Amino acid sequence: MSIPELNLSLGLTDNKGSVFYAGDGEGEVVVRTDSALKQHIISIVISEKQIGTIHLKTNLGESKVPAEIEIPTYQMIVTDDKTEEKEMYQVTRDTYFFKEQKTKKGLWSFLGLKFLETKNFLFENIAFEPLKEAVETYDISKFRKLSHDELTYTFQNEEQHIQIFAGDVNHLKMQKGTSYFVIVDENKGQRFIGDILYREKFLKLTPKVKLYIIKRKTVSKAVETNKQGQTEKLIYI
Repeated sequence: MSIPELNLSLGLTDNKGSVFYAGDGEGEVVVRTDSALKQHIISIVISEKQIGTIHLKTNLGESKVPAEIEIPTYQMIVTDDKTEEKEMYQVTRDTYFFKEQKTKKGLWSFLGLKFLETKNFLFENIAFEPLKEAVETYDISKFRKLSHDELTYTFQNEEQHIQIFAGDVNHLKMQKGTSYFVIVDENKGQRFIGDILYREKFLKLTPKVKLYIIKRKTVSKAVETNKQGQTEKLIYI
């Protein structure tokens, strides 16, 4: 448990006449400092601003299903209340699981050459969004786990499981029923991990980590892709 700020002031003197030494003199203060045992906060803000795309593995291992699919990424900002240094990252907000294969009927079907028909693939989206407010806040301090170059915050909101993941996305095995925020950086999540560890070390006391999620205006229910995993159609109904 973190220690709250005490806001005490401490003075040191080199004068033996100081009242601190049972003397009568005022003494010359040579050091004055605050104990400043403050409970600091690291803030992680996941915005609604889309800034790019990445390709994530589907973990299915089936030749008839895309090995990876295209996923949009959103801006994420990390800061703390002491240094106020801001770092920007990309993070996914959509978690797609394969549902079914679809056939686009056309000329080949009319000619009886069904084996030449284009195959599309439907992936269902299990996204986590604020339900009551435009911005919702979550204290995720107690749900941090660091192991094997991976940092995760895993928590639950009512019936929904949520995981924030930083590490090598090739090692991430998604489980249905969990919504994932996958942090993307140029070094397999290591820049984000180093950023969090640096802030924790600089703040000295174990800080609180607060997650702010900004609600998106529209969220797709599913995505239809081609064999290469590229998005063909987003489905909102």
